[in-house]
Amino acid sequence: MGGVTGPGRRPGPSVDLAGKVALVTGGSRGLGREMVLGLAAAGADVVIASRDLDSCEKAAAEVRETTGRRALPVSAHVGRWDALDGLVDAAYAEFGQVDVLVNNAGMSPRYDTVADVSEALFDKVIGVNLKGPFRLAALIGTRMAAGDGGSIINVSSAAAARPRADVVPYAAAKAGLNAVTVGLAHAFGPTVRVNAIMCGTFLTDVSAAWDMDAFARRAATFALRRGGQPAEVVGTALYLAGDWSSFTTGSIITVDGGQP
Repeated sequence: MGGVTGPGRRPGPSVDLAGKVALVTGGSRGLGREMVLGLAAAGADVVIASRDLDSCEKAAAEVRETTGRRALPVSAHVGRWDALDGLVDAAYAEFGQVDVLVNNAGMSPRYDTVADVSEALFDKVIGVNLKGPFRLAALIGTRMAAGDGGSIINVSSAAAARPRADVVPYAAAKAGLNAVTVGLAHAFGPTVRVNAIMCGTFLTDVSAAWDMDAFARRAATFALRRGGQPAEVVGTALYLAGDWSSFTTGSIITVDGGQP
C-alpha cells in the first residue's frame, strides 16, 4: 500500500518503495528529476512526465542505468485538462497502478508590472500550477482510493505565503494548491494521504539566468544563508511517499532554508 501503516506499527529504518509506482510531472529536470532519481533509488518504478519527450526519455534512461528500476517517459502538458486522461491511462496501462503522485510541474514567468500580465499569461500560469495538479490528483486519487491507497505530493512554493510583486499569479496559484492539498486529503482519506512541499529558492538550471549578486544579497537573509541544491528536496519527498509519514496528511511542509 502506498504509505499507510496501521496504528501502533513502526516503519522500518529506511524508506522502502519496492513494488510501488511513482508518477512525477515535470520529472525530467530540476527538482522533478531529483525526486524521480530518489524515488527510483528507494525501489519505485517511475513514470516521468513533461512536455519534452526527449528529456523524459533521457531521464528514464538514467533511472534504468543507475537504479535498475523500470521507467516510462510520457509527453504531457499538465496545463491541458483533457490531456491528463491520456497520461493516467498510459501509467496504468504500463504498470497497473500508481502509488505515489508528485505534482511537480510548474511555471513562474516574470513581468514588469502587474498591468503587463495578459489574460493568456494568467490563465497559463493558473493552468499549469493549479488546474492541472487538481485534475491529475482527482483522476489518480480516485483510483488510489478505490484500490490500495497511496500518497499524493503537491509541490508548492514559499511564494504562496510570501508573495512578491513579480510573481502574483504564480503565488495565487500555489496558494490555491495549498488549499487543494488540504481539501483532497479529506476527499480521499483515510487510505490516500495528500500533502504539499512548500519549496523556497532552489538552484536549479533556471538559476543560470539569475543575477547571482542580487540573489546572494537576498540569500544573506535566509537562515541557512544560501539557496537550496535540487537534491535537498528529496528527503522530504521520500518521507511523504513512504511509511514514515503514515499519520501525515493535509500538511504543507516548508523546505526553504529559513526564508523570512
